[in-house]
Amino acid sequence: MRLRVSILPVILCVALVGGGLSSAQTPLPAGHVQIEHVSVLMSEMGPVVLLRAHDRVVPIFVDPTVAGSIDGALRGKKFSRPLSHDLMHAILAAYGGTVTHVKIKLKGEIYYGELGVAIKGERKVFDSRSSDAIALAIHFHAPIYVEKELFDQADQEAGDDETQLL
Repeated sequence: MRLRVSILPVILCVALVGGGLSSAQTPLPAGHVQIEHVSVLMSEMGPVVLLRAHDRVVPIFVDPTVAGSIDGALRGKKFSRPLSHDLMHAILAAYGGTVTHVKIKLKGEIYYGELGVAIKGERKVFDSRSSDAIALAIHFHAPIYVEKELFDQADQEAGDDETQLL
Protein backbone atom coordinates (compact mmCIF):
# COMPACT_ATOMS: atom_id res chain seq x y z
CA MET A 1 0.00 0.00 0.00
CA ARG A 2 1.50 3.31 -1.06
CA LEU A 3 0.75 6.35 1.09
CA ARG A 4 0.57 9.76 -0.46
CA VAL A 5 0.98 13.05 1.31
CA SER A 6 0.18 16.51 0.07
CA ILE A 7 3.47 18.33 0.53
CA LEU A 8 2.08 21.80 1.28
CA PRO A 9 0.20 20.93 4.51
CA VAL A 10 3.08 18.73 5.62
CA ILE A 11 5.67 21.50 5.10
CA LEU A 12 3.44 24.00 6.88
CA CYS A 13 2.99 21.65 9.84
CA VAL A 14 6.71 20.92 9.96
CA ALA A 15 7.50 24.62 9.92
CA LEU A 16 5.11 25.19 12.82
CA VAL A 17 5.98 22.12 14.90
CA GLY A 18 9.42 21.08 13.60
CA GLY A 19 12.33 20.50 15.89
CA GLY A 20 15.89 21.05 14.79
CA LEU A 21 18.69 18.55 14.91
CA SER A 22 22.19 19.49 15.84
CA SER A 23 24.57 19.68 12.94
CA ALA A 24 26.98 16.89 13.72
CA GLN A 25 30.47 16.79 12.28
CA THR A 26 29.87 13.29 10.88
CA PRO A 27 30.60 13.13 7.13
CA LEU A 28 27.53 12.58 4.95
CA PRO A 29 27.36 8.93 3.88
CA ALA A 30 27.35 8.44 0.11
CA GLY A 31 23.86 8.16 -1.36
CA HIS A 32 22.16 9.69 1.70
CA VAL A 33 20.48 12.96 2.68
CA GLN A 34 20.91 14.37 6.19
CA ILE A 35 17.64 15.17 7.94
CA GLU A 36 17.41 18.76 9.20
CA HIS A 37 14.17 18.63 11.23
CA VAL A 38 12.03 15.97 12.86
CA SER A 39 8.46 16.41 14.05
CA VAL A 40 5.57 14.22 15.14
CA LEU A 41 1.99 14.83 14.05
CA MET A 42 -1.31 13.02 14.27
CA SER A 43 -2.89 12.15 10.93
CA GLU A 44 -6.11 10.42 9.99
CA MET A 45 -4.05 7.21 9.81
CA GLY A 46 -2.33 7.63 13.19
CA PRO A 47 0.94 9.17 14.41
CA VAL A 48 3.47 10.09 11.76
CA VAL A 49 7.10 11.15 12.13
CA LEU A 50 8.09 13.71 9.53
CA LEU A 51 11.73 13.77 8.47
CA ARG A 52 12.50 17.03 6.67
CA ALA A 53 15.47 18.19 4.60
CA HIS A 54 15.76 20.72 1.80
CA ASP A 55 12.02 21.59 2.04
CA ARG A 56 11.07 17.97 1.36
CA VAL A 57 9.52 15.48 3.76
CA VAL A 58 9.64 11.72 4.36
CA PRO A 59 6.65 10.53 6.45
CA ILE A 60 7.07 7.44 8.64
CA PHE A 61 4.02 6.08 10.43
CA VAL A 62 4.77 4.86 13.95
CA ASP A 63 2.92 3.40 16.91
CA PRO A 64 1.62 5.83 19.56
CA THR A 65 4.22 4.86 22.18
CA VAL A 66 7.16 5.57 19.87
CA ALA A 67 5.46 8.78 18.70
CA GLY A 68 5.20 9.88 22.34
CA SER A 69 8.83 9.02 22.99
CA ILE A 70 10.07 10.93 19.93
CA ASP A 71 7.83 13.91 20.66
CA GLY A 72 8.92 13.92 24.31
CA ALA A 73 12.59 13.84 23.31
CA LEU A 74 12.07 16.67 20.81
CA ARG A 75 10.35 18.83 23.42
CA GLY A 76 12.58 17.87 26.35
CA LYS A 77 9.55 16.39 28.11
CA LYS A 78 10.18 13.88 30.89
CA PHE A 79 7.60 11.20 31.59
CA SER A 80 6.84 10.12 35.16
CA ARG A 81 8.31 6.69 34.29
CA PRO A 82 10.93 6.07 31.60
CA LEU A 83 9.79 4.77 28.22
CA SER A 84 11.97 2.17 26.48
CA HIS A 85 13.93 4.83 24.59
CA ASP A 86 14.51 6.81 27.78
CA LEU A 87 15.84 3.62 29.39
CA MET A 88 18.16 2.85 26.46
CA HIS A 89 19.41 6.43 26.55
CA ALA A 90 20.11 6.20 30.29
CA ILE A 91 21.90 2.84 29.97
CA LEU A 92 24.11 3.95 27.07
CA ALA A 93 24.94 7.26 28.72
CA ALA A 94 25.76 5.53 32.04
CA TYR A 95 28.37 3.41 30.25
CA GLY A 96 29.80 6.37 28.34
CA GLY A 97 28.01 5.42 25.15
CA THR A 98 26.40 7.52 22.48
CA VAL A 99 24.43 7.12 19.28
CA THR A 100 26.71 8.24 16.46
CA HIS A 101 24.23 8.18 13.58
CA VAL A 102 21.04 6.67 12.22
CA LYS A 103 20.39 5.64 8.62
CA ILE A 104 16.88 4.95 7.33
CA LYS A 105 16.15 2.88 4.25
CA LEU A 106 13.13 1.23 2.66
CA LYS A 107 13.05 -2.45 1.66
CA GLY A 108 9.83 -3.38 -0.05
CA GLU A 109 7.29 -1.46 2.02
CA ILE A 110 9.16 -1.69 5.34
CA TYR A 111 11.41 1.01 6.78
CA TYR A 112 14.67 -0.21 8.33
CA GLY A 113 16.92 1.62 10.72
CA GLU A 114 20.66 1.34 11.16
CA LEU A 115 21.72 2.51 14.60
CA GLY A 116 25.38 3.46 15.05
CA VAL A 117 26.59 3.24 18.66
CA ALA A 118 29.97 4.07 20.22
CA ILE A 119 31.05 3.04 23.72
CA LYS A 120 34.56 3.82 24.96
CA GLY A 121 35.97 4.06 21.45
CA GLU A 122 34.34 0.87 20.18
CA ARG A 123 31.79 1.34 17.41
CA LYS A 124 28.99 -1.02 16.49
CA VAL A 125 26.06 -0.86 14.08
CA PHE A 126 22.72 -2.45 14.98
CA ASP A 127 19.67 -3.33 12.90
CA SER A 128 16.68 -1.47 14.29
CA ARG A 129 13.14 -0.40 13.62
CA SER A 130 13.41 2.99 11.98
CA SER A 131 11.21 4.59 14.65
CA ASP A 132 13.35 3.24 17.51
CA ALA A 133 16.51 4.48 15.80
CA ILE A 134 14.97 7.92 15.26
CA ALA A 135 13.92 8.12 18.93
CA LEU A 136 17.45 7.31 20.13
CA ALA A 137 19.01 9.71 17.62
CA ILE A 138 16.83 12.49 19.01
CA HIS A 139 17.84 11.61 22.58
CA PHE A 140 21.53 11.76 21.66
CA HIS A 141 21.30 14.64 19.15
CA ALA A 142 22.80 12.32 16.54
CA PRO A 143 22.48 12.88 12.79
CA ILE A 144 19.74 11.04 10.91
CA TYR A 145 20.32 10.08 7.28
CA VAL A 146 17.81 8.83 4.72
CA GLU A 147 18.79 7.01 1.56
CA LYS A 148 18.62 9.48 -1.31
CA GLU A 149 16.50 7.09 -3.38
CA LEU A 150 13.90 6.88 -0.57
CA PHE A 151 14.03 10.64 -0.10
CA ASP A 152 13.41 11.23 -3.82
CA GLN A 153 10.60 8.63 -3.89
CA ALA A 154 8.83 10.14 -0.88
CA ASP A 155 9.05 13.59 -2.41
CA GLN A 156 7.55 12.35 -5.68
CA GLU A 157 4.62 10.74 -3.85
CA ALA A 158 4.22 13.83 -1.65
CA GLY A 159 3.58 15.97 -4.71
CA ASP A 160 0.28 14.21 -5.52
CA ASP A 161 -2.55 16.52 -4.43
CA GLU A 162 -5.24 13.91 -5.14
CA THR A 163 -4.95 12.20 -1.76
CA GLN A 164 -4.44 14.23 1.39
CA LEU A 165 -3.09 12.50 4.46
CA LEU A 166 -3.26 15.27 7.01
